[in-house]
Amino acid sequence: MAQAATEAVTGAAETARATIGDSEFDRDTAVTLREEGVYDAELSAGWTIIHAVNGGYLLALLGRALSEALPHPDPFSVSAHYLTASVPGPAVIRTQTVRTGRTLSTGQASLFQYAEDGSEVERIRVLATYGDLDTLPDDVRTTALPPAMPDRDHCLGPSDGAPRIPGSSAITDRLDIKLDPATVGWAVGAPSGKGEMRGWFGLADGRDPDPLSLLLTVDALPPTSFELGLTGWTPTVELTTHIRCRPAPGPLRVAITTRNLAGGFLEEDAEVWDSADRLVAQSRQLAKAPRTS
Repeated sequence: MAQAATEAVTGAAETARATIGDSEFDRDTAVTLREEGVYDAELSAGWTIIHAVNGGYLLALLGRALSEALPHPDPFSVSAHYLTASVPGPAVIRTQTVRTGRTLSTGQASLFQYAEDGSEVERIRVLATYGDLDTLPDDVRTTALPPAMPDRDHCLGPSDGAPRIPGSSAITDRLDIKLDPATVGWAVGAPSGKGEMRGWFGLADGRDPDPLSLLLTVDALPPTSFELGLTGWTPTVELTTHIRCRPAPGPLRVAITTRNLAGGFLEEDAEVWDSADRLVAQSRQLAKAPRTS
């Protein structure tokens, strides 16, 4: 199975390189080099949730800029601090190479937008380590298991009557998400009280996953706070993502858990599994809990 998965992933990578730009995700995360270390970008309104630009989309955007700025192509570890809420429109990404080695390189990037008085406002700051996923050894030793959830046909999406998050229709139109029925009690006013969210994930236009889109995937499902009985915006304070291997073609499975909500903050631990049953990404984020009144 490992050889078959490797061959499938290699083929998918070649196809993705040949068709880059055909996907809405690729177009909306495109960056244009202005000068060394400086990139222009346009934050698309299509990736907003409750009127704010989604944090995973922003992470993928900065991730693309760093993949162009650094000598290694693939994100391995990306840590982001969200400083102010981003809005659709022009943005500037400034990158800096911190260290370059034979197998890994580290860089940082910040995204800025312009205030009404013309000054730059920093929205998000990232520190990341990049490498080449195709050079990693095949040895895997893990106790992690794919999430136990129904087949995709038995999960719920908008076409199955699952309600949308208020104000989030823009991003939902660009995603193909089917949620585990066990984690959608919030949708009918009966949250489970467990900090869990599980579902199948893909992009609506059928684009296969790659390391950059995984940066979106870890922050694309509804927040676990919904199943804790809390509704409303759950803004991310910090998000760290580890990309473990290049994903095989096909839908992804995402499992997110929250064990602790205290002091108005909660953590979300996410695992992303590909169609070859491999753990391809992990993340942890700290987020502000929605207000209860």
